[in-house]
Amino acid sequence: MKSILLKNISHIFTFNDRDEIFNQSDILISGSKIIHIGNNIKTSEDTEIIDCSGLAALPGFVNTHHHLYQTLFRGISEVQEKPLFPWLVGLYEFWKNITPEAVYYGALVGFSELLRTGCTLTSDHHYLFPKDQPENLIDYEIKAAEKIGIRFHATRGSMSLGRDQGGLPPMSVVETEDQILEDSERLIDKYHDPDEFSMLRIALAPCSPFSVTKELMLSTRDLARKRGVMMHTHLAETKDEERFCMDKFGRRPYELMEDLEWIGPDVWFAHGIHLNEREINSLQGSGIAHCPSSNMKLNSGICRTSEIAKAGGKLSIAVDGSASNDGSNMWEEVRRAYLLNHLKYGSEGLSAYEILKTATRGGADVLGRQDTGRLDIGKAADIILLDLNGIEYAGCHDPLVSIVCLGNSSLTKMTMINGKIVVKDGRVLTLDSIETAKNAHKIASDIVQKHRKQHD
Repeated sequence: MKSILLKNISHIFTFNDRDEIFNQSDILISGSKIIHIGNNIKTSEDTEIIDCSGLAALPGFVNTHHHLYQTLFRGISEVQEKPLFPWLVGLYEFWKNITPEAVYYGALVGFSELLRTGCTLTSDHHYLFPKDQPENLIDYEIKAAEKIGIRFHATRGSMSLGRDQGGLPPMSVVETEDQILEDSERLIDKYHDPDEFSMLRIALAPCSPFSVTKELMLSTRDLARKRGVMMHTHLAETKDEERFCMDKFGRRPYELMEDLEWIGPDVWFAHGIHLNEREINSLQGSGIAHCPSSNMKLNSGICRTSEIAKAGGKLSIAVDGSASNDGSNMWEEVRRAYLLNHLKYGSEGLSAYEILKTATRGGADVLGRQDTGRLDIGKAADIILLDLNGIEYAGCHDPLVSIVCLGNSSLTKMTMINGKIVVKDGRVLTLDSIETAKNAHKIASDIVQKHRKQHD
């Protein structure tokens, strides 16, 4: 196995069980994992040595919620300055025209942004399956993940409650329960790898309380627990959602999840903004994906991050879909999570260290991964190196605070996944970024223009 020595790293923030921080130290990697962290590590002659003077090393960021296809639908003028429900209704009319090619290139664009900004493990929530398109759209995301080299948790999303049945999405993107469950089983059989250092896992993810039936939630729960995969959904994102659940089910969104036994360590929720104190204290190991930029843009509210953390909840940070962000910049999301937390809690807010731990180890814990999200012997070599030599860091006396707060640069010096370097000096090494961007933009333009011509 190839060995790599990251030598003379200025600062190593491990977020391991001992919360160790090393200065002027080395990390030795063999194959896909870390085998030693310390000073002046001795190596064999065939070890590749990379000088990391002036660099800070962290575990890679873990993004726990995204909609990758939305990278092709950024800045749509028809839906700007709207809250979630009308924003969704307007965008469904564009999204219903996605194709397998759009899913593939949308994923490559999103993965590229994530890798360049320090994300080494990402999930994606793909719930859109137009009736006139093949059902295997998740396969195109997986193909893109394998090409670019990112660690990936693909979630098989679903929508079964259309407008004709009292839901929000148009009937053209709604599936039957049988279709959803059949494709879910296919994906688990074909792709799910539960082993340590797995590059690909599958989770099941009905979209939201306003786009799926209770019957689908129950069937999905039973299938997921039978097959040992995790479950994911949007929850408590807006007051509109809360009113919908009270009107349709007579229950708050979280109470509905309790009724359906959708609570526990095998479940994580996107947003979790409008949880009350009782709900925060009864998460029972359920994870929360905090999406600060999306929540701000759609005026959804501020997640009660400090209360969730203090209650022992599993808290993580995510970029959410690019149509509501409008980027996939994980490093910037870390900064905004810190600032939004301090806007809400003032001097009692989470520290820079706690926010970085949330973005790394916190995300890995939410996704059920003990093999990544921290730097330690025997853990995955998922490492990002950040350059502290730039002028934007001059005069800063705490490198950890500067990483979170300065925000002048969002590109890593290096991103390593499973012991392989996939980004160097902000450039993705595993694909032609210029050609990918060109193809993605053409596909996006064709879809949007097609919709606009139909509605002129």
